Amino acid sequence: MTRRAPVGLSLAAVGGLLFLHVPLGLIILYAFTTEEKNYQFPPPGLTLKWFAVAWERPDVWQALWLSLQVALIATLLAMVLGTLAAAALARTKFFGREAISLLIILPIALPGIITGISLRSAFNLMSIPFSFWTIVLGHATFCIVVVYNNAIARLRRTSPSLIEASMDLGADGFQTFRYVLLPNLATALLAGGMLAFALSFDEVIVTTFTAGQQETLPIWMYSELIRPRQRPVTNVVAVFVIAVTFLPILAAYYLTRGTEAVGGQGK
Repeated sequence: MTRRAPVGLSLAAVGGLLFLHVPLGLIILYAFTTEEKNYQFPPPGLTLKWFAVAWERPDVWQALWLSLQVALIATLLAMVLGTLAAAALARTKFFGREAISLLIILPIALPGIITGISLRSAFNLMSIPFSFWTIVLGHATFCIVVVYNNAIARLRRTSPSLIEASMDLGADGFQTFRYVLLPNLATALLAGGMLAFALSFDEVIVTTFTAGQQETLPIWMYSELIRPRQRPVTNVVAVFVIAVTFLPILAAYYLTRGTEAVGGQGK
């Protein structure tokens, strides 16, 4: 028999959801407003013209293209390095393993401003000019953590006997990885990659310290809020950012749901 949650708990849950999502709803609403400079509720009218205005703004497209490039490359780096780090730490025991694991996770546990200042200081000390690649390296520091956490959790639930059986049957290392490990890791890596992409695409703080004069889409939005020209255009871009970050997270949730049981578990 299913018990109903207490009324107070239900109200608290509804209140929490409203607190989180009503502001997002207002952003979407004001992307359609006819008012250009000042916001009032309810909006005096609704229009689609700001979507056309945003479409024709070259600065929006430049920032969007830069954000997509950075997010894609940072995600690819994170998937390779995060998977390798997870594979190295999941199956071996050595002195200092937990300390290394902590160091890998640390960038996402620290406040973004600390990571940003540290990276900026390191780039200055090494006389590395701020460029596209400094943004990618900055984003990769925390994207690696997301992929690493997903991969190491899946590897720890995968039975070592699968690898041993593959080797006993004559498979080499590459064949074992391709036909045994990769199928078990696939959904975890895909989910980790999608989450890493979403984190990179809307990152602001670390980007501020590593971008120099370049503007990713979140940085463009921040500058537009400080010096607004057409406020609803910023809301239109915010709606796009919400969609781009929400869809990968939703896909990652559905891809990993029901994958608790992996090959060889319990054998």
